[in-house]
Amino acid sequence: MSAKPTTIKEIAKILNISPSSVSRGLHDHPSIGAVTREKIKQLAQSLNYQPNNAAILFQKGKTYTIGVILPELSEHFFSTAISAIEDEALKKNYTVIFAQSHDDYEQEVKLVEKMKNQRVDGLLVSISKDTSKFDHFERLNSFNIPVVFFDRIPPFKNVHYVACSIENATVKAVNYLLKKGHRTIGMINGPTTLFASEERKEGYMQAITFNRLKFDPSLIVNCDLTEKGTIEAANQFINHKRKPTAIVTFNDYVALFLIKYLKKANVVNEFDVVSFANLPFISYLDHTPIASIEQYPYLQGQKAANILLDLINSPNPESQAYYNTLVESDLVINSEKL
Repeated sequence: MSAKPTTIKEIAKILNISPSSVSRGLHDHPSIGAVTREKIKQLAQSLNYQPNNAAILFQKGKTYTIGVILPELSEHFFSTAISAIEDEALKKNYTVIFAQSHDDYEQEVKLVEKMKNQRVDGLLVSISKDTSKFDHFERLNSFNIPVVFFDRIPPFKNVHYVACSIENATVKAVNYLLKKGHRTIGMINGPTTLFASEERKEGYMQAITFNRLKFDPSLIVNCDLTEKGTIEAANQFINHKRKPTAIVTFNDYVALFLIKYLKKANVVNEFDVVSFANLPFISYLDHTPIASIEQYPYLQGQKAANILLDLINSPNPESQAYYNTLVESDLVINSEKL
């Protein structure tokens, strides 16, 4: 078994001086004579003394650690965002702690509490699909822990956030399908608890009404983003009295579930599909969405990390105006952006 780390108290006891004198000597404080400083340093070196960085940082009121809570680390969107967050944190000598909510609200609440207990200096969050209450984040205000949301954000402005312009992106997607001649367009949307679902709905309605078409609310079906939920939504469209000829999906994973099911039902060629995220694996499918919205996860992660670091290092973070940052999207068709 390895020996316990040497402490300042042990060095002080050997030299018969106070622990505070040892600490000042190790940091070349002028109140400690040169001879004593040299004795302290030589003994510390011989005993392989390593400073307790956690204790030092705690005294400074910082841990130089930021927390990140995401729905799923395995999703390409979030893994790309993580790369950006780590890159930006490393530039400022911060350590990053990651955790997954697995799209579960109760898990998210527990993780926020754990991050607080870990004394993170700030928190980056993409909320779960079930999150409709936000008091667990609001409680962090009393601990001076700033929070920046990204991608999946709360439905109000008095928070710091970075997100893609989802409403505009949906307008682009629906307009593209209309230009291709589609007049009955369905949408498999996400849970109603997600602000991004409302944004997609608003974008859909805006494009439909602008093009002087009648909005049919039955052509928007909400699902829980699972394969089972996607299949249930697909069946509604297959059996719809106004069977759509094109479907906009909440993301590429829902598009994958949808296309898989449509192939099984032998109707895959009856629908054009447009999705969100523009994930790399889509290009390897036999049947792919004809277009996908690029949401730039690296840029979102980069901007969110920099905003959080600015808030952490701001002398008066409580008086800081809210950062509401939108990243413009692109509609990608056969690797060409529109």
